[in-house]
Amino acid sequence: MWAPTIGLSWLWGLGFFYSIHVTLTYGWLGFFGFAISNVGGLWLFGFILGRSKRTPDQIMKDIENRYVGVFLLFQMAALVVTVFGFVAYLWQPIVGEGATIGVAFLLLASCAIGHALSLEQIKKLHILYTVIGVAAGLVLLSGLRQTSDYPGVPLQQFDARFYGLVMPTVIGFLLGPWLDIQHWQRAVYIKREGGSVGIAYGAGALLFFGFLLLNASIASTVGPIGSIISIDGLPSAQGSVSAAVVLAAENGAPYLAIAFAIWTIAALTSTVDSFYCATNWYLRGKNMRSNSPLLALIPDGIASSPLWLLIGATWVAYAAVPANFSLMYFMMPFATLFVSASANLVCEALGAKPKFDPVLSFLIGCGSSLIFILGYIQPVPGFLFLSPFIGLIGALPVIIELVGPRSKAIPVEIVDQPIRMMSTAPLTNTSGGEEISQSHGFDGEWFVMHLTPTYDDTNSVGNVYFANYVRWVGKARELFFNVCMPDFDLATTRFYILTRSFTHDYRRESKEFEQISVRIKIARHNRKFVTLQHEIHSAAQGLLGHGEQSLMFVDRDQYNPLDIPGEVIKGFLAYWPKDSRLSPSYRPTVQDKTKRQA
Repeated sequence: MWAPTIGLSWLWGLGFFYSIHVTLTYGWLGFFGFAISNVGGLWLFGFILGRSKRTPDQIMKDIENRYVGVFLLFQMAALVVTVFGFVAYLWQPIVGEGATIGVAFLLLASCAIGHALSLEQIKKLHILYTVIGVAAGLVLLSGLRQTSDYPGVPLQQFDARFYGLVMPTVIGFLLGPWLDIQHWQRAVYIKREGGSVGIAYGAGALLFFGFLLLNASIASTVGPIGSIISIDGLPSAQGSVSAAVVLAAENGAPYLAIAFAIWTIAALTSTVDSFYCATNWYLRGKNMRSNSPLLALIPDGIASSPLWLLIGATWVAYAAVPANFSLMYFMMPFATLFVSASANLVCEALGAKPKFDPVLSFLIGCGSSLIFILGYIQPVPGFLFLSPFIGLIGALPVIIELVGPRSKAIPVEIVDQPIRMMSTAPLTNTSGGEEISQSHGFDGEWFVMHLTPTYDDTNSVGNVYFANYVRWVGKARELFFNVCMPDFDLATTRFYILTRSFTHDYRRESKEFEQISVRIKIARHNRKFVTLQHEIHSAAQGLLGHGEQSLMFVDRDQYNPLDIPGEVIKGFLAYWPKDSRLSPSYRPTVQDKTKRQA
């Protein structure tokens, strides 16, 4: 069930039109070299995630902040390749005038599908796309074989440029899927359903190979009749099939052009609706977990909208079409610019510690791209061959950690000792002035409430009843709120604070008349949720238990979720975690090179 959408989601312009070009330019062996690397990268993505100890969802949450920029840049680059290839090699040659309006309509319709349907629904829709698209492709193949007298492409026709492209092809396609959000979304949902990510991606890779082989077979029946000279002076054969169907239509077989348009539109729409659905899913999740106060000022619909990427990609594609750019230069970043980030991500998925430096990787990737361009135009096979290895320099630290010798851990003795209160002095407010109360107040970042349980708090055995621990935490929380927000009034408030979840780990039991301290503080937060951490201590036994609770904010009328209200941010300003962007003492963490190496 997942195989069609996995195969189609990887069949953007890079695979769809380049499979035509590589077959006509380098022969069948050239095609198989390209296809096997492409298919292998898709399968390897599923294989590694399927065997990982962490779920794809856990990995995504861990990496999303470090890789957000490169994730979005990759999505935009993939859209540029798709839109450029569709306009330059199909729509414009076949439709001619009015091409812009037709492409705009297709893109908007695809985005509407991605916005309106869930991934489960898109998965089923892509099964229909696969049936219709492949059927149209087979009709096209059969018709062209009857109308064309081309003898077929040779087994191989390699040149110096091909040998230089071998390594960029292998490295670029093996690492390519790792930065595609569409694949991460599919892996997450497959795992949630209880399915096998490895098997699903194995089947999807085989189906994807069938798509590529269909296009290569179509190309082999027509030959390079539509080859054009790009801006770099080199021939491009991506438009050969379009030229062949236009010629067939002039000779009385317009159905071939319709069949090719249907097959290509299936590839375009499945790419764009997947892009929209996956990018929106990624941005919504990231923004939900973000603790940036700036995002609270931007409506969710705008902050998580993929339309900005689509507009940018369409603008780049439409600027490149009249300039007669070659598709190769839009494919180049996947073998150079993105190599460092992809390699870092693979190593992290395999268990290596994060060492990704986005700025350094970007600079190295740009240098790798320049070397690639110099090697491709001349051609200089050595430059082409080395360009992806230059991109890998940015991933060397994490690669060395993963494959190099590992240091042996030094065993240490862990002793579970009771945790005592640091001080029995009266608690004071944050300014260090007057005493608030001997029963409750702030002790640094912790709000502490003292109490003495009595027989009323115990059960029939004589120990404190388990539910009372939860009640004590609730009481401490209300006192915490009252100190921080003394003017809060349920009659006039515009929002309510609700408990989203509560957990407590019981360590020891207490008895009546023991001196108990309940400690509570803000542990972390994002835009919508605040997590409070709590500990319960006994003067006689130490730590009795600990846990945390998640709070959410809703409007008082419809109970719709809200971002953290400004009154809450202001009231708790002095008590936000030090690593929170809302904390007055927050300073961005800058790791120097010595600490990173250590």
